Amino acid sequence: QLHLVESGGGLVQPGGSLRLSCTASGFALDYLSIGWFRQVPGKEREGVSCIGRVDGDRSTHYRDSVKGRFAISGDIPKNTVYLQMDSLKPEDTAVYYCAAGGAAVCSVATTDSYNYWGQGTQVTVSS
Repeated sequence: QLHLVESGGGLVQPGGSLRLSCTASGFALDYLSIGWFRQVPGKEREGVSCIGRVDGDRSTHYRDSVKGRFAISGDIPKNTVYLQMDSLKPEDTAVYYCAAGGAAVCSVATTDSYNYWGQGTQVTVSS
């Protein structure tokens, strides 16, 4: 059974940076597509970034509002996927979740292709 654990959230001032980690146990992440999603109370969960399978196209995708500020990467030996978040804005405040699925090409447009989810980590951007 795949188990995902997020870490790295916290409180940061606008313009600051955080690096989120998604560490897996029970399965190798490089054979899965990994997505980062976020959710604020009263709103739907939205896709932030994703990275495709190592044996797929390994492409990365970002929602428009984070392009140029966020970067997703994978560390195969550590079975961990990171989300580096720079130039953070108050509107980035949310609970961030990582998710895993079997699709060869990842998507940030939908949660449908992700079968496994972590418990989430809170990111708060505020002065």
